Formats: sequence, structure tokens, C-alpha cells
Amino acid sequence: MSRFTFTSESVSEGHPDKVCDYISDSVLDACFEQDSKSRVACETLVKSDHVVLAGEITTNAKLDFDKIVRQAVKEIGYTDTSEPFCDTTLKIVQLITKQSNEISQGVTETTSQSGDQGAGDQGIMFGYATDESPEMMPLPILLAHKLMKAMADDRHAGKISWLRPDSKSQVSLNYDGNQPLDVTAVVVSTQHTPAADQKKITEYVREELGPRALGNWWNKSLALFVNPTGSFIHGGPSADAGVTGRKIIVDSYGGWGRHGGGAFSGKDPSKVDRSSAYFCRYVAKQVVSAGFAKKAEIQVGYAIGMAKPVSVKVDTFGTGDERAAADFVMNNFDFRPRAIIEKLNLLRPIYRQSTNYGHFGRPGLPWETVEKAAAVAR
Repeated sequence: MSRFTFTSESVSEGHPDKVCDYISDSVLDACFEQDSKSRVACETLVKSDHVVLAGEITTNAKLDFDKIVRQAVKEIGYTDTSEPFCDTTLKIVQLITKQSNEISQGVTETTSQSGDQGAGDQGIMFGYATDESPEMMPLPILLAHKLMKAMADDRHAGKISWLRPDSKSQVSLNYDGNQPLDVTAVVVSTQHTPAADQKKITEYVREELGPRALGNWWNKSLALFVNPTGSFIHGGPSADAGVTGRKIIVDSYGGWGRHGGGAFSGKDPSKVDRSSAYFCRYVAKQVVSAGFAKKAEIQVGYAIGMAKPVSVKVDTFGTGDERAAADFVMNNFDFRPRAIIEKLNLLRPIYRQSTNYGHFGRPGLPWETVEKAAAVAR
């Protein structure tokens, strides 16, 4: 059993890329609130005082893009009129067209060559689960998310007045084989007002945030780095550009489980790089919870316009009965897009709640459900 250290990072909802993800998912939810048959692929770019929306949307929903964008930015917390990026003063550019007819004919059940709802794109998707945490997530990314979520909660509650929305975390854990041992290093960088200095912020992280967010995984001997450049006053989209889909490793497994490369946010579930990645996570959780293995990864490949995947692979990394796990998956789960959408009930406005602090490992999301073996069958 080899001993090693593994590191994962998370970012807050105020990180420029995450601002874009949240706006894109806000547009998606606004579509589904009015039209469950909406086809949405919404990209967002933010920089300084501009928000640019681009992509393809086919829907019967009546959308007020200006209102959707400003509300999303307000909820994140960019409301300071002295900064370029502020909900009330933003300049919004909208470059939205309809979905390509050629993509639509392959996705739509009545026009696809497969005679069923086809995949909205070609690609490979992965799902992963592990028994090393109750959430069935790798601990480094799970703990990094907990730091960011706890910090955001403090900011929204007004508990720490000098906190600002843009922040990042990083957590390193020692492992002995499959066994996590202890946290060796934590990095926290957070935007702040001039009223706070590095010493004050470090004290907050060391004495309050870290112990509360990491619980028993916090220890006084870990290496702690807080705002390592010395200060972080100028941040968010006022300082840096952001783009939808640029934090896919943060969104998934922190680099531990593999990722197929397709982003999640801003896409309706006809896009299998979102819906099938969610379903692969769901299936991997069932494999682990049913006792077939301690770790499981599911990989699925699709051809655009085709309903059935071109491949399905199960990997248990030597932690269980891989053949039995593969038989369980192939006999009980339907990876066709329409079946996934129906199983997880995905044609509804649930996506804004998935945007931040990981698309996996959080209760309340349908792909996080663990069911009795008899209930997982298609």
C-alpha cells in the first residue's frame, strides 16, 4: 500500500468563472420554469462591468435576460456600486440564437435516426463514488468545498463584515493506500475589504472557519496558507475575466475521479455531458452502497443523435467484485438520454442549486439518491 498526498481545490460562488456558471444555470432554470421542453446551451462571459450571454436556446418561455442576470449577480453578493462589477450598473450583451436544426433532429425522438431521443452531442462521461466519506466523495474536494461554503455562509449572514465574494480553497490529504490519514495543508485565499489584513484573516481561518468546516479533519499541525500574496482586495469580475464551464474539476471530483471534458452549467439535460455525468454518478453510488466495491467509476460514451451509448465501462480499482458490479450495472440501468431524464426527473428548474460547491456530494439533488437494490432497476 503506497503512501501519498493528494490535493484538490474549490472556489466560491463569487469566483468569476462560477459567476458565469450561476448566470448560465439561472437562465436554464428560468426556461424550465415556463417550458419543460426547452433546449438550452447558455454560455456567459464576465469582465469588468460587462456580462455577455451567448449560445443557443429554443423555448416557449418569455425571458427577461436583464432581470435574470442582475438577480443572479445580486444573490452572489456583487452589490457594491463603487466596483465595476455591480448588479445595478452592469452592461449586458445578449448573443442568443436558436438551437441548430441539425442538432434538434438528432435529439428529438420523432426525427432522430435511432427512433428515440438521441444524445445531444458525442462525448465521454464519468461518474465516481467512494466509501471514504458519508457523501461518497473523495475527501480532498469535499473538505475544500466545505471551507468555501462555510465562508460564504459567514459572508451572507453578515458575520464577517470584511469578506467579499471571490475566494478559493485547497486541501491536501495524506493517504496510505485507500485509507485517508490526515490533512497536511490548507490554502485559503479570499477577497476582503481594506479593513482586514493578512493577520486578521489568518486568525479567522485558523480559529473559526477551519475547525468548523473541517471538523475532526482539522488539526493544529497542518500547514496553513492564507492569502499567500499578502492581500486580495481587488477581485471578482472587476479584476478578472470569467467564462462558463472553466471549473469542471471543481464541479466534479477534484481530480480524483476522471472527467470527460464537458462542462455542466447552462445546459439542459438533452446534453449528455451534463445528464449522463449525473447518471454515472448516481450509478456509481448504487454500486458502492450495494457493497460491490469500495470505489467505483462508470464511463459511458455516446454518438450524437444516437440513443444507446457506444460503450459502458465499470471500474472498481481492485476494491471489489468488478464482474459482479458490471453485471449489476448492465442489468439494472438504462443509459439512453430519455431514460436518464425520466429516472432523475431532470426537466425542471433544479440547476441553480447544483452550480456551486460541487455538483456531487450534496443532499437534495436527484442523482445523489441512494436506493434499495430493488428500486434501482429501470
